[in-house]
Amino acid sequence: MKHITILVPAGQNNLSSIVGAYKILSRANTYWKATHKNYRYKIELAGSAKKVDFHDGLFSCKPHTQFSSITKTNLIIVPSLNHNYETAIKGNKPLLDWINRQHKNGAEVASICTGAFLLAASGLLNGKRCSTHWAFADTFQSMFPTVNLQADQIITAENGIYTNGGAYSFLNLIIYLVEKYFDRQTAIFCSKVFQIEIDRQSQSEFTIFTGQKSHNDDVIKRAQSFIENNLQEKISMEDLSLKLAVSRRNFDRRFIKATGNTPVEYTQRVKIEAAKKKLETSRKNINEVMYEIGYSDVKAFREVFKRITGLSPLAYKTRYNKESMN
Repeated sequence: MKHITILVPAGQNNLSSIVGAYKILSRANTYWKATHKNYRYKIELAGSAKKVDFHDGLFSCKPHTQFSSITKTNLIIVPSLNHNYETAIKGNKPLLDWINRQHKNGAEVASICTGAFLLAASGLLNGKRCSTHWAFADTFQSMFPTVNLQADQIITAENGIYTNGGAYSFLNLIIYLVEKYFDRQTAIFCSKVFQIEIDRQSQSEFTIFTGQKSHNDDVIKRAQSFIENNLQEKISMEDLSLKLAVSRRNFDRRFIKATGNTPVEYTQRVKIEAAKKKLETSRKNINEVMYEIGYSDVKAFREVFKRITGLSPLAYKTRYNKESMN
C-alpha cells in the first residue's frame, strides 16, 4: 500500500491544517475503498515527539509515529506554522534532513501556507515557484531570495513540489492533491462533501497591500510616501525622480531592489488597494472610485484592477460591499 505522511513538526504548528488535511485525505481514502474494494493509501501523522500541544495546551496531537521510523513515503505534507519561522527552522533540522532524503527517494512534498518557510529551509524550493500567505510574502522573499515566490497563487506545482497560499486556502490544495493521488471523481466527491470550491487558483482578491517598507533606502521610502499621499494625481516617474534628485535609471533600479516592484507597478498596487477599500465601504460607483484614485480611462482601470485582484471592479464590489447586496 502506498503512503502519505502529514507532518507534525516540533515547536509551532497550525492545528487546523493538520486536522483538515488528515480528515479530507482520510475521507478520500474511504471513498476509494467503497468504489475499489481497497484503501489506496496508509495515511499517518508523523512527528518528532509523542505529543504536541497547541494553543497553550488547549489542544494536543498524538502523531501515529515518529517521522524517523518512516523509511518510504509517497507524499509528505508540511503544515502551516505560527510566525516564529527562524525558531521553527532551527528546531526541525533532523526533519528537514528527512524530507530531503525522502524527496531524493521519490517522495513528493506539499507545503501548506507558511509551511513554505520550513520547506524552503530544506533547499527543495531553490529556483522553484512557490506560494505562501500573502501577508508574509515580503518576509519569505527576504529569507529565501532564490525561491521564485508567486504570492498571488493559491497553488503552485513544479517537479513534485506543491505549495499553497494563505490560511484556509489549504483546503483547495488538499482537493488538488486528492485529484492527483486518487482521481477526479474522488476530488469532486470530497469538494461536495466538504463544500470546497474545486479548481480555485488565485488568492489575489484576498490580498491587502500594505506597501513594502522593510528596507533601508530612505530615498525610496520618500518616493513611496509621495505615491501614497497623492493617489488622485497621475504621477510622472520622471518628475518624481527629479524631485528626489536621482536619475530615472538609478531610481528604477533602487525602487525594484527595495520593494520588488517597479515604481509604476507599486503605484498601481497602491491605487488599486485604495480602490478596493472604497468599493468595499462606500456607495460610490465604479467611475467615481476610478477618478478618486487618479484614473480617467475606464478600460485601463478595469484591466489593472483585474490583473491585480483577479476580479473586475464591479465583481469585487458585488462580492465585498454589503450594501450592494441589499
